[in-house]
Amino acid sequence: MSQSVEVAPRSLWHDRNFLTMWGGQALSQFGAQITELALPVLAVLLLHATEFEVGLLNAAATAAFLIVGLPAGAWIDRMRKRHVMIVADGIRAVALAMLPLLWWLGSLEVWHMLVVSLIMGVATVFFDVSYQSIVPSLVPARQIAEANGKLESTSQIAGIVGPAAGGWLIAVITAPFALLATAVTYVFSLVALSATRDAEVVAARGTHDPLVRSVREGLAWVFGNPYLRLIVGTTTVSNFFSTITFTLLPLFVLRTLGFGPELMGLIFAAGSVGGLVGAIATPHLARGIGEARAIPISAVGFSLVALLLPAAALVPSLAIPILIAQSFAGSFFVLVYNITQVTFRQRITPGRLLGRMNASIRFCVWGVMPIAALLAGVLGEALGVVPTMWIGAVGALASALFVVRRRFLTRDLPAAAGA
Repeated sequence: MSQSVEVAPRSLWHDRNFLTMWGGQALSQFGAQITELALPVLAVLLLHATEFEVGLLNAAATAAFLIVGLPAGAWIDRMRKRHVMIVADGIRAVALAMLPLLWWLGSLEVWHMLVVSLIMGVATVFFDVSYQSIVPSLVPARQIAEANGKLESTSQIAGIVGPAAGGWLIAVITAPFALLATAVTYVFSLVALSATRDAEVVAARGTHDPLVRSVREGLAWVFGNPYLRLIVGTTTVSNFFSTITFTLLPLFVLRTLGFGPELMGLIFAAGSVGGLVGAIATPHLARGIGEARAIPISAVGFSLVALLLPAAALVPSLAIPILIAQSFAGSFFVLVYNITQVTFRQRITPGRLLGRMNASIRFCVWGVMPIAALLAGVLGEALGVVPTMWIGAVGALASALFVVRRRFLTRDLPAAAGA
């Protein structure tokens, strides 16, 4: 009697289609790291933004997840996700290019940055939800974890090179024009996505449920699963309090400690090194300690490490090594946590619900960020930068409590929903 032999899938290193998309995302991630450095430098040093204005800018960048996050998932499940990403890249490239143009014309003000941040935030909602939902239509199910690891590793490599390149660009051509580099990388991402092919099958028009019912189904899927419910709890609380801390980080580094953009770039780069190590280590950790245990252990890790940020103000002479160590260790634990839980989410969710699942989770875990950013601006002006950062760091300790539960202390996570 003959037996069927299961053929191992070809390595993603030989998958030209995945490599095309991966290459475009690598470039856009590189550009995004430049922007992450250039935008706060532009606001704090060139436009002399106040604590409240910095809070407004951070809130504007993430407000879209609170405003359109839920319906975006239902809309995306009705469209080709790759096409959504292409349009979002185009919008982001044009919007970001407006800032250096306005600066060159001598007209740039903080409110211009607010408008651009809002536009880019909406485009990013659609891009990110699609991005987290497209991988299963590009690679076989057994290679989803490998694909996520490669994408996250590239993001961290870009984070190592991007801040250093950003610091150099800011010094040579100033922060506004350094933003052009990101606009160009979004164009490259658009081209790469246009050349990528996916296996997604979109349901015919007229077969979808009404929008409200679709949104409700996505929320019910997330909060009806005990694992996803606890993961959302940890990520939401962590994002709320870490946003309070990181909203004021540019003011802390550039004004309170008096360091320059180059050092801030070094701190960001250290975080990306830690993230890269975390992305590489995650598969080994999952095999060694178990996929389920990796989630609470990493959550406890990034919660405790958050205390080092405001602690740097207590010993200014050691502020640089403390900030670098915090950035490295924090990113390491965050990447272990993210890769593990995102892979789990993608594995157990039916394809028709992927967009709504990711949008529902993003609505919760990113929707709190504009609220936290505004609160950081208000508290920063009322209490000061450092006391507000302590509030954020101490509050973040509570985030790990959701996943430090018995169901996460087993070795493996379910292979399918309800398992």
